Amino acid sequence: MPELPEVETVRQGLAQWVIGRRIISVEVRHPRAVRRHQPGGEHFADVLRDRTVIDVRRRGKYLWLPLDSGDALIGHLGMSGQLLLQPVGAADELHLRVRFRFADDGPELRFVDQRTFGGLSVSEGGAELPAEIAHIARDPMDPEFSDAGFVAALRRRRTEVKRALLDQTLISGVGNIYADEALWRAKLHGVRPTDALTGPAALRLLGHVRDVLGEAIKEGGTSFDALYVNVNGESGYFDRSLNVYGREGEPCRRCGAPIRREPFMNRSSYSCPRCQPRPRGSLRG
Repeated sequence: MPELPEVETVRQGLAQWVIGRRIISVEVRHPRAVRRHQPGGEHFADVLRDRTVIDVRRRGKYLWLPLDSGDALIGHLGMSGQLLLQPVGAADELHLRVRFRFADDGPELRFVDQRTFGGLSVSEGGAELPAEIAHIARDPMDPEFSDAGFVAALRRRRTEVKRALLDQTLISGVGNIYADEALWRAKLHGVRPTDALTGPAALRLLGHVRDVLGEAIKEGGTSFDALYVNVNGESGYFDRSLNVYGREGEPCRRCGAPIRREPFMNRSSYSCPRCQPRPRGSLRG
């Protein structure tokens, strides 16, 4: 599933191409793509017609496009969603779900989603911050993110540190890939209890999270297959810089020990057994 760097890469591309443009038509080709818009696809298209996009913003893994009406178009990519800019008349993608055309006859915006886990909706009066995503915490790239507030909240939790990093109400945008990468840099195992972290250790971990996300954004995110691409259909290249994720059995780039893979919440965690020893008393997964 796309994480913060992938969604931020899409946001930057959208900002370049859609701000200031007026939508003249919306074609909903699959109802599941707008299932979160309770009034339905026809209402979704009607409320967006003749509206101008005034910005493109992000909260965690969610995108929203404030409109001149005071409403907002919300988007979540799910596991395979893509927001693509295509010339008018270009061949339709196999999994095209929603098409937006603009008054200037420039490139149209297409929502393509093979697995239909993503979706679009309109938030009434949500231009500043849609109520539907207000519960999601700020992410560490947000200038208003509070480092001290995060550290205090993290240390109050009675959970494992990796689970905390994936809690979108505590810190948003971090998923499985970047949590593993940040923990490797911090030399922490993901099952370490959060209430056992010192304040300085928690701050160091946050710094590594921020560094990993920033570096991934510069590389356009991580693409393991053709499902994640930017608005121009191009893949990201941060997978070439991954130190642990997906590298089971390969040597740790810091100490040479073979990277291990362990089950984690129906997924996998990757770590170095030497650099990131399990805390004493923890159960093996």
